[in-house]
Amino acid sequence: MDSYFVFTMQYVSHLSRDKKLKKLIEQHGTFTLKKQKNLCLYLCYSIMSQQLSTKVAKVIRQRFLDLWSGKEPTPQQIVDMPFEKLRGIGMSNAKVSYVQNVARFEIEKGMDHKKLSKLGNEEVIEYLTQIKGVGRWTTEMLLMFALCREDVFALDDLGIQNAMIGLYKINSKDKKKLREELLRISRKWSPYRTYACMYMWRSKDNAPLKQDKKKTK
Repeated sequence: MDSYFVFTMQYVSHLSRDKKLKKLIEQHGTFTLKKQKNLCLYLCYSIMSQQLSTKVAKVIRQRFLDLWSGKEPTPQQIVDMPFEKLRGIGMSNAKVSYVQNVARFEIEKGMDHKKLSKLGNEEVIEYLTQIKGVGRWTTEMLLMFALCREDVFALDDLGIQNAMIGLYKINSKDKKKLREELLRISRKWSPYRTYACMYMWRSKDNAPLKQDKKKTK
């Protein structure tokens, strides 16, 4: 029997124990995760796209690549690119700084698959949020969609919060109790919380909605 089919049945069977989630699975089918090779660029693109529509983010990303004749730049090339040229493709001053921070971190400390594969989810978050401009939410998205970690719950994502509030009829007035209830429900989904999050987004036709509020250093 095909190994992918077997795995899919495992996470579907597990998540279907939650009757409300089972209905979403029946409506939306199954999902797959695909690893992204260049994690440095993934983080750079994530920063560029924040607070932008998908269409505008795609334009900015192409302009970024065009600075190197359409080729993916190395971290050193990103660091060496004059600030004004990066600013000129439509990024804010802060985003230019953050993108170059990511590239500099890759050069100095590294963030490839081999390195991050040795770290647990919380360790990856702790490691990458050292970068000014990269917060917990951005790192959770990398864990899900670039590293394909299957048991990540993005608690601060507004799309997930809103979907769960509606689906489970949760009182959202008390923010502390809301977070506790969301975590309680999510524990039942482990070890496949990433897929559960994907169903939450799909139920509201949402993309991930939380943007990091990274404190300055």
